[in-house]
Amino acid sequence: METSIVKSQAYGKDRVRVVRVVRHADGWQEIADYSVRCLLSGDQFESSYTKGDNKLVVATDSQKNTVFYLAKTLPAEKVMVPEVFASEVAAFMIGKYAHVTTCQVKIITKPWERMKFESKGHPHSFYREGKETRWTEAIITKVNPPSADQRKVTINSGFYDLEVLKTTNSAFTDFWRDELATLPDMPDRILSTKVLCQWKFIDTCLGKLQKLPFDAIFAGAKRNTLDAFANDPRAWVHASVQTTMYIMADRILNDFAAVDDVYYALPNIHYFPFDLSPFGLKNLQADAEVYMPIADPSGYITATVSRPNKGKF
Repeated sequence: METSIVKSQAYGKDRVRVVRVVRHADGWQEIADYSVRCLLSGDQFESSYTKGDNKLVVATDSQKNTVFYLAKTLPAEKVMVPEVFASEVAAFMIGKYAHVTTCQVKIITKPWERMKFESKGHPHSFYREGKETRWTEAIITKVNPPSADQRKVTINSGFYDLEVLKTTNSAFTDFWRDELATLPDMPDRILSTKVLCQWKFIDTCLGKLQKLPFDAIFAGAKRNTLDAFANDPRAWVHASVQTTMYIMADRILNDFAAVDDVYYALPNIHYFPFDLSPFGLKNLQADAEVYMPIADPSGYITATVSRPNKGKF
């Protein structure tokens, strides 16, 4: 017969990723991105540990649903401040369930910085501050070995983990349809990705390459990446990740004659509207305000863009 006692207990849902977008009438939009942990405890939960009695157990899935429900129904000012939202979730749990003694809600913020162009904040495009990593690689190959008189010099440079997001002005429609296609057309969606961008320099003269303004090219590549993502006025540019990627690379090639080609890899990090219809709330299509980020699986789009072959090598 068991004689041990439960000294303490708590249970709940962890890593509930919830995103709230606030859309103002003037087009200005705000975003809050959270990872939420909600834990419940109380003496009456002891029997669920010692006797297998689940009658009073509020399912962790219900706790997850509560986070999304409150993200939608609370006034925006009570969601956009993490301390306030955490206390609202805890207060709701304590108020709704008499047998819950304590509710612990921890929120880890996933901050987005608003993109700025000409000192003005962009209304709906954001990025993760200071997360990208710059890198470079030099490759020198003898043209006529073993002589080192002639050399082919390749320098690859770039950055990765530049995380960007925009809450509108991205689409994916009119794609191939067959019996395996279930994805609906998305005329407007959240688009988010972690940018990997690299560019290549090739020459036979190392001294010539070493005089290139590498810092300015790095800054320009990042600037063109962000500007194409957020600001290009042509609708077709935002018809897919592929088109946006092509314009990013094309801009770099046009701005920097020394660059031979540009490679991008853009995983499509999905943010899907959470279906709140079981709770009598509209949150799909035009009513979407609360989203569930989906890390896996993700789309993965790559391309190498270059100038027409001039017979350089």
